[in-house]
Amino acid sequence: MMSSRLPPLNPLRTFEAAARHLSFTRAARELHVTPGAISRQVMVLEEFLGARLFERVNREVRLTPVGQRYLDDLSDVFDRVAAATHRAMQGVRDKPLHIWCPMTFAMRWLVPRLPAFHAAHPGRDAIFTTSLKPVDFTVHDADVAIRMGRGDWPGVISRHLVGIELLPVCSPRLLEGRIPLEQPRDLAHHTLLQSVARPEYWKIWLEAAGAGDIDPDRGLTFESVSLAYQAALEGLGVAMGQHALVAEDLAAGRLVAPFGPRVGIDNAFYLIYPERLEHDAHLSTFRDWILAEARADETRRAATPAG
Repeated sequence: MMSSRLPPLNPLRTFEAAARHLSFTRAARELHVTPGAISRQVMVLEEFLGARLFERVNREVRLTPVGQRYLDDLSDVFDRVAAATHRAMQGVRDKPLHIWCPMTFAMRWLVPRLPAFHAAHPGRDAIFTTSLKPVDFTVHDADVAIRMGRGDWPGVISRHLVGIELLPVCSPRLLEGRIPLEQPRDLAHHTLLQSVARPEYWKIWLEAAGAGDIDPDRGLTFESVSLAYQAALEGLGVAMGQHALVAEDLAAGRLVAPFGPRVGIDNAFYLIYPERLEHDAHLSTFRDWILAEARADETRRAATPAG
């Protein structure tokens, strides 16, 4: 009666690599171990089988007749394992990643970078939901989210993306008008643009700039930060910008920062996801990419003059 006992799997994998290469050194390079480790694993398998699998002659290795038959018999098994693994990984790739994200961050930071992501990972599809409402992974159909805060939310893994620095921005046309815009106190004579989502930002910045007597609530208020930025682009007034979200417009000259300072606040944008998805292949690909983008963005902004 044939024994159902399986050989140790790690030595079996080692044998396959060594037999395929007919070299312990090349097998070691493929498996990221030492040639000595390959030799020891092969000896474990030989001891299990009670037969020699390789002949070692003048620093070369050759398969014994038993080793050659064993490799031939196992080849179909290895092919089936590779095919099954490919199908499993393809199933992961085909499942879209559902990303929950604030509208303004999506429009002004994430979406402009997505072509690079898709060029590098053409098989990775995604679905976006934009909302200021905090995501609840137990309720909402989302795999990963971008959220503003301090990164201390319970039950999720949070990774810092982009810090928030406040500074006034406006159309360059505004600098050419009759009313000066050369120092923070000149804002008293200009229309302040803000959003109901971030009503405190003007107050924080004006106090830090030594112009706390200017009324931070006057001017035009919009439903979203994106609309306030668009109003600034149209020359309607001065918006309180989050530097990371207006950096592209500043670099292109569509917006200008007439003066500093850039005022940092405690909140930042974080990438968050459930602990159960820490090793999910699709999420890991997106996570590693966006964290690299965020690091590069922080480096570029740190090198940009304050205004």
